[in-house]
Amino acid sequence: MIDSTPRPAGGLRVTPQLVFGLLVIAAGVLFTLDNFGFVHAEDYTRFWPTGLIAIGLLKLSQTRRGPPAMVSLFMVVMGAWLLFGELTEYRVRLGHVWPLALLLVGGYLVWQGLSVRAARNPIEGGSMISAMAILGGVSRGSNTRNFRGADLTAILGGCELDLRNATLDGEAVIDVFSLWGGIEIRVPEDWNVETHIVPILGGVDEKTRRPAGGGPRVTLRGFAIMSGVEIKN
Repeated sequence: MIDSTPRPAGGLRVTPQLVFGLLVIAAGVLFTLDNFGFVHAEDYTRFWPTGLIAIGLLKLSQTRRGPPAMVSLFMVVMGAWLLFGELTEYRVRLGHVWPLALLLVGGYLVWQGLSVRAARNPIEGGSMISAMAILGGVSRGSNTRNFRGADLTAILGGCELDLRNATLDGEAVIDVFSLWGGIEIRVPEDWNVETHIVPILGGVDEKTRRPAGGGPRVTLRGFAIMSGVEIKN
């Protein structure tokens, strides 16, 4: 799916990866304070579903249609339901919420059926690309003359992004988040690649050929949690 909304090339971009990183930092600070006896972590850990809600709302604000929007809405609903269970006597069980997965899968199939014409053309021309794979695979390609960045998310699935036919003028940023999945990115040989992806029980494999002189630069950042990210030409 393409997000063609213009965004500044520099500055801070609020992404799900950024929110997830802040949540991890907050958890580390909380448990450290708990170990020193300043706070009781149990008084705050029950609010953990708010992180799921925050990521879902952020993703929903960036992508308002297609499967990514449905997945984002599912995250918000699940987070709200779990938070309700944490704050009340009612306990949410897996047997109560599994039908929501059927709604998600059914909505995805309906969307696919209504988007047959769009699926015939896998090459996309937008300057910003957003893709999310949940329990499946997504493949994107771009021939844009002004590539500006991408946002890739793979959870129990895989994402492929082919930028070999795209043109980059200056710099671009690709945000990635992979949880029990995999992401593969192909870039032109004249692009300089800088990788700032944090692997957590996972791996990042950068196989690109370094251009001899200067040239456009693409920066990859995010997290690979129990999964892998591969960048190559």
